Amino acid sequence: MNLSAQNRHGHVTAPAVPSIPVNVVTLIGNLATEVELRELAEGKRVASFVLAVDRTGKDGGADFVRVAAWDRQADLCRDFLHKGHRVALDGRLRSRSWRAPDGTRRSAVEVVANRVQFVTPPPEEVAAAETSVEDAAIS
Repeated sequence: MNLSAQNRHGHVTAPAVPSIPVNVVTLIGNLATEVELRELAEGKRVASFVLAVDRTGKDGGADFVRVAAWDRQADLCRDFLHKGHRVALDGRLRSRSWRAPDGTRRSAVEVVANRVQFVTPPPEEVAAAETSVEDAAIS
């Protein structure tokens, strides 16, 4: 199938490619820090935390990724996530740079979360599951 075409001048042109978002990140890992919530102007809120994502392969280890979640998602992260909890998230990469007080140029890359899924069950569900297992063992 030939997708190229010729324009009116006889030049071969490639077909138009629809604009597809390519800045997409999906991660699963454990919180390496507690969630920090900051209130900004105009009622905006941002929750920040670091996610430890295991590396595959024989070397193992983990990568530590800064994550920012905004507004309602930020509130939920603050209320239900703690260091060590497992989450799955998707979002986009954002890079930023600034000049530090000492005059050096600094930069950072972080994931701006679109969706954060809590993989670690809430404490009451864990307690209920443990009780159910104990009850089953006694029966």
